[in-house]
Amino acid sequence: MATIDGRPAQYGISLKQLRELMEHRGREGVAMIGEFGGIHELCKKLYTSPNEGLSGSKADEEHRRETFGSNIIPPKPPKTFLTLVWEALQDVTLIILEVAALVSLGLSFYKPADEDAPLLQEEEEHHGWIEGLAILISVIVVVIVTAFNDYSKERQFRGLQNRIEGEHKFSVIRGGEVCQISVGDILVGDIAQIKYGDLLPADGCLIQSNDLKVDESSLTGESDHVKKGPDVDPMVLSGTHVMEGSGKMIVTAVGVNSQAGIIFTLLGAAVDEQEAEIKKMKKGENDGRTPMKGTQTQSSTQRQPVSEGTKSESDGNHVPQSSSTSAPAETGHKKEKSVLQAKLTKLAIQIGYAGSTIAVLTVIILIIQFCIKTFVIDEKPWKNTYANNLVKHLIIGVTVLVVAVPEGLPLAVTLSLAYSVKKMMKDNNLVRHLDACETMGNATAICSDKTGTLTTNRMTVVQSYICEKLCKVLPTLSDIPQHVGNLITMGISVNSAYTSNIMGGHNPGDLPIQVGNKTECSLLGFVQALGVKYQSIRDEIPEDKFTRVYTFNSVRKSMGTVIPRPNGGYRLYTKGASEIIMKKCSFIYGHEGTLEKFTRDMQERLIREVIEPMACDGLRTISVAYRDFVPGKAALNEVHIDGEPNWDDEENIMTNLTCLCVVGIEDPVRPEVPDAIRKCQRAGITVRMVTGDNINTARSIASKCGILRPNDDFLILEGKEFNRRIRDTNGDIQQHLIDKVWPKLRVLARSSPTDKYTLVKGIIDSAVSENREVVAVTGDGTNDGPALKKADVGFAMGIAGTDVAKEASDIILTDDNFSSIVKAVMWGRNVYDSIAKFLQFQLTVNVVAVIVAFIGACAIQDSPLKAVQMLWVNLIMDTLASLALATELPTPDLLLRKPYGRTKPLISRTMMKNILGQALYQLFIIFSLLFVGDLILDIESGRGQELNAGPTQHFTIIFNTFVMMTLFNEINARKIHGQRNVIEGLLTNPIFYTIWIFTMISQVVIIQYGKMAFSTKALSLDQWLWCVFFGIGTLVWGQLITSVPTRKLPKILSWGRGHPEEYTDAMNLGEERFDSIDSDKKPRAGQILWIRGLTRLQTQISVPLRVIRAFRSTLEDLNERRSMHSLHSLRSPRTGVPLGGGHPLYNFNLLSPNYNKHQHQQQQQPPPQPQQNLSSAPLPLDISYIDEDPQQQRTLHNGRTTSINISGPVSTTQSTRVPSISPGFSEIAHTLQQQVRSNHNETHHSNGQNETRI
Repeated sequence: MATIDGRPAQYGISLKQLRELMEHRGREGVAMIGEFGGIHELCKKLYTSPNEGLSGSKADEEHRRETFGSNIIPPKPPKTFLTLVWEALQDVTLIILEVAALVSLGLSFYKPADEDAPLLQEEEEHHGWIEGLAILISVIVVVIVTAFNDYSKERQFRGLQNRIEGEHKFSVIRGGEVCQISVGDILVGDIAQIKYGDLLPADGCLIQSNDLKVDESSLTGESDHVKKGPDVDPMVLSGTHVMEGSGKMIVTAVGVNSQAGIIFTLLGAAVDEQEAEIKKMKKGENDGRTPMKGTQTQSSTQRQPVSEGTKSESDGNHVPQSSSTSAPAETGHKKEKSVLQAKLTKLAIQIGYAGSTIAVLTVIILIIQFCIKTFVIDEKPWKNTYANNLVKHLIIGVTVLVVAVPEGLPLAVTLSLAYSVKKMMKDNNLVRHLDACETMGNATAICSDKTGTLTTNRMTVVQSYICEKLCKVLPTLSDIPQHVGNLITMGISVNSAYTSNIMGGHNPGDLPIQVGNKTECSLLGFVQALGVKYQSIRDEIPEDKFTRVYTFNSVRKSMGTVIPRPNGGYRLYTKGASEIIMKKCSFIYGHEGTLEKFTRDMQERLIREVIEPMACDGLRTISVAYRDFVPGKAALNEVHIDGEPNWDDEENIMTNLTCLCVVGIEDPVRPEVPDAIRKCQRAGITVRMVTGDNINTARSIASKCGILRPNDDFLILEGKEFNRRIRDTNGDIQQHLIDKVWPKLRVLARSSPTDKYTLVKGIIDSAVSENREVVAVTGDGTNDGPALKKADVGFAMGIAGTDVAKEASDIILTDDNFSSIVKAVMWGRNVYDSIAKFLQFQLTVNVVAVIVAFIGACAIQDSPLKAVQMLWVNLIMDTLASLALATELPTPDLLLRKPYGRTKPLISRTMMKNILGQALYQLFIIFSLLFVGDLILDIESGRGQELNAGPTQHFTIIFNTFVMMTLFNEINARKIHGQRNVIEGLLTNPIFYTIWIFTMISQVVIIQYGKMAFSTKALSLDQWLWCVFFGIGTLVWGQLITSVPTRKLPKILSWGRGHPEEYTDAMNLGEERFDSIDSDKKPRAGQILWIRGLTRLQTQISVPLRVIRAFRSTLEDLNERRSMHSLHSLRSPRTGVPLGGGHPLYNFNLLSPNYNKHQHQQQQQPPPQPQQNLSSAPLPLDISYIDEDPQQQRTLHNGRTTSINISGPVSTTQSTRVPSISPGFSEIAHTLQQQVRSNHNETHHSNGQNETRI
């Protein structure tokens, strides 16, 4: 019998059986696994171990790949160069030109037999075919350049996609070790660890699970989260999201054999069908189905194919339980996603209308004039050769159209975005959606998370409160009573995800590496600092011994684990936000580890005296507690049980806990963040912190970052208070109420993901600010999905972010660093400015070329600029200028201006001044040369030439001057904000000056050697100098234009003002997607015909479609099996561990000035709620202190002072005297209360120590 790696080569279960197994759900699935002998028997049949995993040997891996396939769904092959050429040829304007050129070519060889041949016929025949051929060659060059651009972009984005896919890692167990492997390497038989926030890369059966809930909407369309478990529903499927809990599964199907893979195979990777859909719609066959390319369904219930359905539906699932109502809102929002694209589409269509009108008029005028002159004035009979004249007039008209339509515009947009995206990757911004890059430049507000983005996300426990001792240095195990120490170390080791670990540094001196959830890692580090090995505790209690796990979520804000006790019964360990855990505690370990009752007054005292001072130091506070369930006689803090408790009754399980300790965790602010926030504020961007942390911790960190500035009028709110302010009496959110809050809001603490979504939506929908807000949001947790999706730009964390957050995002911060967002702003502004520069240049060329062709046609029955010449101007100048102007590098100056916002005009008054000013100069020079140039320069006039007469120097000079003026105006176009020095930074952009010099050399060659092909005649040196002189004149003229004050110009000169909703119709036209619901808004047939004439324009501008099709179709369509995931993306820092919630802490009076120094910053606070009168609270009498000076430590204990010995010096920045909390109340309490009532405000400073007189 054949063996592989010492085991039989024949598996106990076939591929077909596994595929059939995965088609069952729920109880059926449990029964099917039972038929195979249970999950452990299934593992044996696949030669794997639930605890050890696969052996990891190469032979075994290769054999599994051959038998069950690899975890890769083959992408659709990229389009060939010839396919892209064919697509480029579909442009209607090019088709008209090709036909006209072919007709012209045919007619030039046509010899009518019945007519008298003129003497010049030989010469005419000799040259007549050249122009037709030249136009054909020009068209071929246009097509090849377009196809080459498309081809290179497609390759670039495929490379980007491959890099993204390579970064997606997943946790599997191989050879008994947990390791991260690329999702493409996952094999059938692998034991995979799944956890909150994962996007599952393969199908599998659960071996063990903790509170596992999965969002399967990507496959089933059901928005409810599905509860999973080995005894409930053991089947987990690829492409689904883990929304809660954790578990371990055996992989049973990968790649094309997985459920998502089967659907992909049926869809042909979804691309063919999608393209067919678009083609059908172009033919007017609107059959009510939805195109998958990024458009959302109008009806929230309509199902989409899995490729895009994955995204839209899973996202909708997160929106707070009103997905049906919010879906249409999202739809509307997505249409206006990119402000620039909407405006560009409208501009292109308007230019198209104007251009086509002038082109048609040109043709009509030329033909009428020709007919009147030939047949009425000269009274000549019709000859067949006159058809050639008519074709020539048509060619001129079509050429005017070609020049009018800004072909270079989509190219400029795409080049600028693609160039920026490539450069942004070096700045740690991985751009998933191209338009996000440009939108970021307009951002006016950033709602940032705290942990990991503003802070280093390297957490360490720096303070602890255990058994009435507040230590500002880490205690040792000997300082803590033994039984309490054991409970704390076991509680932390067991009640944290087993994927969270602390590894040794790569080099001996390096800091340890925190893997997984950083808050849990800090607690595990605390256990290690106590001298206990947490791994040995975990080895004793593996995950499969857990009775129940209550995983962290944003509602619970805590995590709990139930384990069996050695002598019967169960023990629950829990940890979470201090205030929340405190409320559930009824007992606490007091002095020397004695168990004491934990009254409400003591809890509030502990919050005031311990937790709030920690929070004011910027520390995150976490409490650890436990509860025992015993079958026999129960002690004071235990509960008696007869059978197994109802673990689903969480409220009763998580009550009457015993508090073990409170720890303060430090997460220092990243050193570069304050400077980055200053840059944002200088650039007119408001930074807000939205965090789940305690309000005092948030305030402290916000002050350190510079979000809160001393003299600003700002608002700091908790989630509860925020909700109270923005909801009316019925509990509904009102926009006018949000508008009262958000302008001053700087910190939103203890916020839920719903609060974050509400805030983002409220700011975006608000009309309070003149230019409308453009909002960027950072997020890392699964529940951040809705806010990331709603934001104009969503940033996901590359390291700490969950797969779900990355799916919903537009840009991934590969270093999780806020300063990378500032770089994204700079690049975004650069993109916007690059496109504005190109527009300024392009429109000047368009205006001049169209007017010259039109007036030339009217005045002299011929266009001074010939068809081939205009194609040269259109192709080379547009394509090369877009490359030159779109690749300018960003400068820090970009961050010195305010953001444009949503309603800023696309073409500002300054730009319009430059466009019209330069056009006037160029038109003046060209018409002067046209009508009197032959006299001034003493050359033969080119006006009134016969049809096939040779080129003249007169028209050659006009053509050459036009190109020279355009070339020098390209230098002017580099500045769009009215700067005088247009040369500045010219040498920093080698692409620009290389292209400029290349274009100049090409122009010299065309003029001197172009002859009949380009309708040019060689010029003398004098004539060349005149042309260059007129060209340089544009630079001088530009200085005069700059002197005209822009403010005095009427606002009507700016174009593109107003809110982008006005442009959504234009985008609908550009995308040619008309939903049945909006049938009354359908454009007229004439409009549709016109839009179809701008095929390349619409597709490239509205979503640079053809250029990025590979990127979108492969990257987005494969979203459910591939997601950006960097190496350490194991657990979100805010998602595996509780953050707390509940208490509005600003209502407490603190005795410490640590809090008072923050008071003046709170200029606008919610009205204080009734608070506990300090005097009415009974005070404990046993009070322990730990002071800066170990010698001064003393205990006030019923009037006696005894010393407390703790090992090592206690380093503290400010002495904090913390009353111990003990139930020993006596008759002296009343006297003490009177003392406190009269004196609790008499706080004074003595030797830097804060003393409270009692």
